[in-house]
Amino acid sequence: MQELKNLKDTVDEFRGLEEKKEEIEILLEMGYEENDASVIPEIEEALQALTDKLEEMRLATLLSGEYDGDNAILTLHAGAGGTESCDWAGMLYRMYMRWAERKGYSTEVLDYLDGEEAGIKSVTVQINGPNAFGYLKSERGVHRLVRISPFNAAGKRQTSFVSCDVMPDIEEDIDIDINPDDLRIDTYRSSGAGGQHINKTSSAIRITHLPTGIVVQCQNERSQHMNKDKAMQMLKAKLLLLKQQENAEKISDIRGDVKEIGWGNQIRSYVMQPYTMVKDHRTGEETSNVNAVLDGSIDNFISAYLKSLQLEGKQ
Repeated sequence: MQELKNLKDTVDEFRGLEEKKEEIEILLEMGYEENDASVIPEIEEALQALTDKLEEMRLATLLSGEYDGDNAILTLHAGAGGTESCDWAGMLYRMYMRWAERKGYSTEVLDYLDGEEAGIKSVTVQINGPNAFGYLKSERGVHRLVRISPFNAAGKRQTSFVSCDVMPDIEEDIDIDINPDDLRIDTYRSSGAGGQHINKTSSAIRITHLPTGIVVQCQNERSQHMNKDKAMQMLKAKLLLLKQQENAEKISDIRGDVKEIGWGNQIRSYVMQPYTMVKDHRTGEETSNVNAVLDGSIDNFISAYLKSLQLEGKQ
C-alpha cells in the first residue's frame, strides 16, 4: 500500500508540473499580447518554483538502491574537540532536522545524550519519509567545522569533528540469526525530556555486537522491552546489510567507511573563519553560504553525491 501511495504521489507531482508549465505559458502570452512587463517577476518566480520541483523529481530518479526508499536512522557522535565538538553535533542535528522539515518528513529521537557543558554528545534519530535513506546516505562520514570558538576565551580558531552514520530502517521482519553469546546488552537511565518514565527507570538499552563492534542504542520507547525490540531491529538491519555484501568495498558502499572521528577523514568541511565555505571533499561541490547549509539547505550536496554514484556505477 505504501508503494502504491508513493507511485500515486509521483504521478500527481508530474501532473502538477504540467499545470505549472501551462500557467507559465499563459502568463508569457499575456505579457506579450499586452506588452506588460509587470508580469516578469511573477513569471520568474513561477519558473524558479518549476525548476526546483523538476530538480527534486530528477534527483529521486537517481535512487535505485535496494533500501533507498526506506526511512533512515541517522546517528551523530561528537569527536575530537570536547565541548566545541558537542556544540557542532548540536548544530548538525538542527541542520538535519530543518532539512527533514522542509521535505515534509517526520522525525523521532531514538537516543539522546547531552554534552557535559553544551550541545550533544550523541544522538540517534529516525527520519520517516519517502526515500529518506536514499538521500541521507550521502551524509555518512566525518563532518569538520572550522570557526572561532565561542568556548575559547582567547578567540582562536578551532577545528571540530562529528561523525554521521546513516542506516535504512528496514520495517519487515528480518530473518537473521544472532548468537546471544555475541551480544552485550547494557541498560541505563534515559536522558532528556520525556514522559514520566524518563530518568526514573533504567529503560534505555545499548546492544553491542561483539564480533563486529556494532553498537545500537534506544531510549525513546515507554518500556525496556520496547527499547530492546527497537534496538534489535536496528542491529539486525545493520547485520543484514553486512551479510549481503561480498567484500569490504561493498560494505563501505552501504554502511559508510568506519573512520576515526578526526583529522584527514572528513567528507565535508564547514569553514566559518577566516572565510565562509562548505566543501564536500568527495564531489568537489561547494558553496559560500554556510548559514543556508546549516539551516538545512543540503540538497546540492546530496545531488552531487548521487550523481557521482551514478557515474561510478555504485547505485
